[in-house]
Amino acid sequence: MKRGVRPLLVCLLCVAWHGWACGGETIRFEKARFLDKCRGAYAGQMIGVSFGAETEWSWGVDGFLWQGEPNLAPLLPWKPERIANALKQDDLYVEMTFLKALEKHGIGLTPKEAGKAFAATKYELWHANLFARENIRIGILPPRSGHPRHNRHANDIDFQIEADLFGILCPGLPRESMRLCDRIGHIMCYGDGVYGGMFVAGMYAAAYVEDRDVRAVLESGLACIPKQSSYARCITDVLRWHDEHPSDWLAAWRKIEERWQDNLDCEPDIKANINAKLAGAYVAMGLIYGEGDLARTLEVATRCGQDSDCNPSTAAGVLGCMKGFNAIAPEWTSGLEALRSKKFSYTDYSFDTLIDSCRRMAEQAIQRAGGRVLEDAYEIPLQRPRPPRRLEQWTKDQSGLFRP
Repeated sequence: MKRGVRPLLVCLLCVAWHGWACGGETIRFEKARFLDKCRGAYAGQMIGVSFGAETEWSWGVDGFLWQGEPNLAPLLPWKPERIANALKQDDLYVEMTFLKALEKHGIGLTPKEAGKAFAATKYELWHANLFARENIRIGILPPRSGHPRHNRHANDIDFQIEADLFGILCPGLPRESMRLCDRIGHIMCYGDGVYGGMFVAGMYAAAYVEDRDVRAVLESGLACIPKQSSYARCITDVLRWHDEHPSDWLAAWRKIEERWQDNLDCEPDIKANINAKLAGAYVAMGLIYGEGDLARTLEVATRCGQDSDCNPSTAAGVLGCMKGFNAIAPEWTSGLEALRSKKFSYTDYSFDTLIDSCRRMAEQAIQRAGGRVLEDAYEIPLQRPRPPRRLEQWTKDQSGLFRP
C-alpha cells in the first residue's frame, strides 16, 4: 500500500468528528459557518491571484517569467491594497459567467445552457477557453467544443482555474461538484483538463468540513478522479515526494520537473507550460508544504513558476475555505473592505453579492442531494468522493496530431 493513500483509507473507514468522507452521514451545518468559509474561499482566491500576479507574465520573455525553473528571487512584500488586482483577473470573472448561468437556469444547468452563456461573453480569453468559445460560436457545441479533435488546448489549465466555483457551491458534496464539473468542464477541456477541475472542486467540497488536515483535503480531491489518469499519478507523486522530502519543496519540485514536464503540450518547443496536471502539482505543492499557513502556501505555489498567479489563487482559495474568512489574518484581508461593493470585471458581482449568490445556489445543491435548508442551518447528507467510471486520456505526438 502506498504511503500517500493510507490516510485517505483511514478517513473513509473511521467515524471521526469531522467524518465527512463517511458517506451516508447527515450533518447539521450552520449557515454562518457556510458563509464564513465561502468568504474565505473567495478571499483566498483574490489574495492568491494578487500575490502571484507580479511574478506571472512579461511581454519581453515570451510569456511566463519563470518557465521550467523555480522562482528563487525575492517576492514583493504583501500590501493590503494589492488585493484590488483580483477584480480584473480571469481566474475570478470567468467562473462568474457560470454562476450567472446557474442562477438563471438552476442547479440542473445543462452543457448547452452553460455553453451559450460562455459563447456570449466578450472578455479576452486564451488557450482552451478561447478555442472553446470560438468552437461554440461556429456550431461545435459542448462536449465537442472541448474535445482534443477540436481543441488542441484540451489538457490546459483553463477549467481548473474556473472550477473553484463548483466546489464552493457543494459543501461536503463531492459527487454534486463532479456532476457540475463534468457538464461545464467539457465545454473547454477533456481528460486531464477536466480532471484538474474535479480535483480542485473536490478539495473545496472537503474543505467545508475539514478545517485542519490539508493532506486529507488533497486526498479527497484526488479521490474524485481516476487513479489511472496521468493527473492523479502526478498528484500522487507530489504527496510521495513530500513524504521523502518533507522540509525541502525544491527537491520535490525537481522530481516533478524531471518526470512530468514534457514537450507535448499545447505549444511545443517553448518552455512555458500550462498543462493542467503540472499546474495541479504546483497547487498541491503549495498546500502540502504550506502546512496550513497562508503565507507559506502562497510562497511555495508562487515559487513553483509557470502560471504563477493561478496556482497560488487555487491553493489559497482551498485553504481559505478550510480556515474560513474570520481566521485569515487582517494583514491579508484588510484591503478587501474598500472593495466589497466594487464589481469584478465583466460581471454584475461585487464581493458581497457574489457570496449571497453562492449561498442561494449552494442551497439548491444541498436540496438536490437530499439535504434540507433550515432557518439558520443546513442538513447535509455527506457524500463519499467517487471517480468517474470512464477514463479520458489523450496525448499528441510531435506533429501535433491527436492520439487517444
